[in-house]
Amino acid sequence: MDTLATAALSSWPLNPAVIILLAAVALTYFRGWLRVRHLLPNKLTVERLLAFWLGIVLVWIAIESPLDAFSSLLLEAHMVQHLLLMMVAPALILIGQPFLPLLRGLPRSFVKTALGPFLNWHALRRFAAWLVSPVVAWLIFAISTIAWHIPALYELGLHSPGWHNVEHACFFWTAILFWWPVIQPWPGRPQSTRWAIIPYLLAADIINTAIAASLIFSDKVLYPSYAAMQFAGISPREDQSIAGSIMWVPGSIIYLVPGVILAVRLLGPAGSLDRLRTSNHNLNRQRRAEQPRKVFDLLRLPLLGSFVRWKHLRRIAQSVMLILAIAVASDGLFGDQMAPMNSAGVLPWVHWRGLVILALLVAGNWFCFACPFMLPREVGKRLFGAARRWPRGFRSKWLSAALLLLYFWAYEAFSLWNSPWMTAWIIITYFTAAFFIDGFFRGATFCKYVCPIGQFNFVSSLVSPFEVKVKRAATCQTCETYDCIRGNDRQRGCELLLFQPKKESSLDCTFCLDCVHACPHENVGILPVMPAATISKDLYRSSVGRLFNRGDLAVLSLVIVFAAFANAAGMIAPVMNWESMLGWSHPMATAAFFALSVILVPGFLIRLCAALGSRVGAVAWKTIAVRFSFALIPIGVGMWAAHLVYHLATGSLSVVPLAQRAAAALIPAARIVPAWPLAARMLSPGWLAPLQIILLDAGLLLSLYTMWRVARNVRSQINRRALPVFAPWGVLALSLYVYGAWIIFQPMQMRGMLMH
Repeated sequence: MDTLATAALSSWPLNPAVIILLAAVALTYFRGWLRVRHLLPNKLTVERLLAFWLGIVLVWIAIESPLDAFSSLLLEAHMVQHLLLMMVAPALILIGQPFLPLLRGLPRSFVKTALGPFLNWHALRRFAAWLVSPVVAWLIFAISTIAWHIPALYELGLHSPGWHNVEHACFFWTAILFWWPVIQPWPGRPQSTRWAIIPYLLAADIINTAIAASLIFSDKVLYPSYAAMQFAGISPREDQSIAGSIMWVPGSIIYLVPGVILAVRLLGPAGSLDRLRTSNHNLNRQRRAEQPRKVFDLLRLPLLGSFVRWKHLRRIAQSVMLILAIAVASDGLFGDQMAPMNSAGVLPWVHWRGLVILALLVAGNWFCFACPFMLPREVGKRLFGAARRWPRGFRSKWLSAALLLLYFWAYEAFSLWNSPWMTAWIIITYFTAAFFIDGFFRGATFCKYVCPIGQFNFVSSLVSPFEVKVKRAATCQTCETYDCIRGNDRQRGCELLLFQPKKESSLDCTFCLDCVHACPHENVGILPVMPAATISKDLYRSSVGRLFNRGDLAVLSLVIVFAAFANAAGMIAPVMNWESMLGWSHPMATAAFFALSVILVPGFLIRLCAALGSRVGAVAWKTIAVRFSFALIPIGVGMWAAHLVYHLATGSLSVVPLAQRAAAALIPAARIVPAWPLAARMLSPGWLAPLQIILLDAGLLLSLYTMWRVARNVRSQINRRALPVFAPWGVLALSLYVYGAWIIFQPMQMRGMLMH
């Protein structure tokens, strides 16, 4: 092994044929670039020349540097080769607009006599257009990528220099085809709408994620040639995991960032002009605008809409959840204190949290709709009258942010997930607080200002695809009764004083649907919205005011965002080892970790990004910090989803023996024996890891897009470019993405299962 390592380190292959070929291509491009540049200075800039040259250099580094020698020793080196040949070099070469410069760089006689007949051959041109069409290019690229990562073909490439060259050629040229529809090098013609390229890139990222996940999470070395290698103290299994990480994180970023840039361009003014090029299109838009707008309303769907709109559904759902909460609390107090065998150690921490985040991502804040704590507060209101007003000093989110931070710390510090007894007392405390606070204070005070769960749901619902809102603004303008907020003899109005015509987003909205039932015009429904679109708008919002003036809401959002990463990181070995090295008690070590992860480091990063952004114009750093803090919500929710869905999927079977135990207690004659081995069975479906990264990918995309929208808003106020404002926050979002992916790659401590 030492001999091989020494040979690899000392080798720098200098293949004259490859060097001459690449140098000839670079010089030909430069010659043609000089000829064409004076005619088309805007098309062939210096930046495009440098991009083409850099692409050629990266091809040379991939196939001729010591990286190629290391590829037979380390899978991670081979993966860097593939990254350069598939994702970086081809894209840079196409950014250089190579077609015309290469033609003009060749001798005219050669182009005219040798290439001319082929370039004018109609059948060949149609075939070339077919090759670079999105569907064909994507399929060829996907087939090549998947095929060459199959162990048999991969081993063939390792052991045969000829097939190794074929493998690299396939990667490079299929990548040229893949990136062609994305970059659309001039003078080629687009063959699809630009919107189609976004799912095109996402679909490629799914393939990339699936292959990377198979490398990272496989329990064996997939390629036998690396099984006997031990280089620089890296075991074959570690080498394979590192290779998967290289493919996963940088690869996903390379696919996702162009998608964000494309979405920004399409939704910006330039994109709007592109969509309005023809007069026929303008005429069609005008005709559509004159027609009454048909609004999709979830409450108007057959069967489902009628069921959700049923007036008694909420009380029934709350009653079921109340019975379940009482049962869980009772089990926590009096049942077996081994967490995996107690419903208080499994249902709240494994199943409920995962289902809540999924509901938020799919349809909105439905947990608050069925919240069991609503019934005790109703009883408290009847007993005590709820006549007092909540103290003015506490009418903000500061208290709930502090309580949420306290909860996140206590969860780890006291291992709440492993203590059914403490879990039961948390539930009891919740019931007691809701009962007394809303018993004495009016206006759903507990929900609006205190409840940590509610605040988490309110903030996370900003990325939900559905929202309770008015269908037609004109109908509200002619309304004189305002039943949605005042109520009527049939239905009370909104407890949280959310005036529907002025309501924007789902902040403070508990999805109670009281406004839906109270509106005499049937003008309130559950409508689809663009996730996170409202974050970039500085509109007046009923109950909230102007979002960008709410520092308390910004801090609450940051606590939720950074706690997503801290909560997940607290379950992986590197962090647990660091905490044990401190030599402190577990609560103190956890406090130190959370202080660093949720307060000190985030505070420094937010301050730094805000200071860099504020330098571009006369905007205070605090204003920049508040505005962009909300833009981090999508990636925070993406991390929460990736983490909680993992526990929900891997520990889903643990609910079965608990249900069997409950059935045995209710029906002793049935003699049901709980299948406790299921509580020790960790499921690991193949789709889980790719789903986690896709959730994190979606969060990153949405955060970057929202940050760009906020940056454009700031730019319009200071008359400066948006990029300098956006850049530091974009880097922060990408850093969080890499951190989150690293956490996902680590083996995670299982909770709510018998193995622990």
